[in-house]
Amino acid sequence: MSDHTLVPASTARPPPRRARAPVSEPPCEAGRRVSEEVYWRDYYGQSDICYEWNNGVLEVKPVSNQETFLIYAWLLSLLRTFLASRPIADLTGLDMGFRLPLPAGTVIRRPDMAVVCHANPQPLRLEDNSYRGVYDLCIEALSDRKQADIDRDAKQKKGEYAAGGVPEYYILHADPGLRAFYSRDAASGLYQPLPEVDGVIASAVLPGFRFRVADLLRRPGDAALIGDPVYAEFAFPGWQRERARAEAEARQAEVERQRAQALAARLRALGVDPEKD
Repeated sequence: MSDHTLVPASTARPPPRRARAPVSEPPCEAGRRVSEEVYWRDYYGQSDICYEWNNGVLEVKPVSNQETFLIYAWLLSLLRTFLASRPIADLTGLDMGFRLPLPAGTVIRRPDMAVVCHANPQPLRLEDNSYRGVYDLCIEALSDRKQADIDRDAKQKKGEYAAGGVPEYYILHADPGLRAFYSRDAASGLYQPLPEVDGVIASAVLPGFRFRVADLLRRPGDAALIGDPVYAEFAFPGWQRERARAEAEARQAEVERQRAQALAARLRALGVDPEKD
């Protein structure tokens, strides 16, 4: 007999787990002073952290919450739908930066979404990974984690975009007190709120583009847009043409059916069976 005692499987100790290596995050360098050349070379496209550049100082873009992202995504989809129907501008995102030489110093900002109209003297080219002109519309998805994050979009960037000549600026958030839609007054160079008429905002730089403010929270789907008078003029014109054709065919079929019934009734009145040759 063996001197070894068998240990039941149920009481055997599992092998010790290896400790997971801690996930290392890149160190944040916000506040560091770097030249514009170094920013473009080492931070704009190379860093895991999204940095902007404020007159020689690195600034980190704060992160928005999920609801603000959903608002952003819905408006992005609506803009894509509009521009597919009316190709008068190009849409970009992915934090594509642009340079604003301001009286207080140069800044490089990376809006969450932006639009370049085809009438803009600086076109947005397919090979660009930064924009060399001034956007016609900048859209920021607001972060509300800290008051400083709110002030960044609502005050700092608002002033910079206005001074830099951005014609239109939207700030997205679920809270009506934190979102805003501005148009730049050419005479004063300052932003004024876009008028909200019957709950609808109409863009000044994209003629025909408009949206119901309440829909930022409701976020209606494509089928709802087609039948909505706010969006019907630009929402999926191909679908609308097909639907109009189908409705016209259905009306014509109904007219033909009624004509056939009327003819059959007249024939019966004359003693003729319309079902016989």
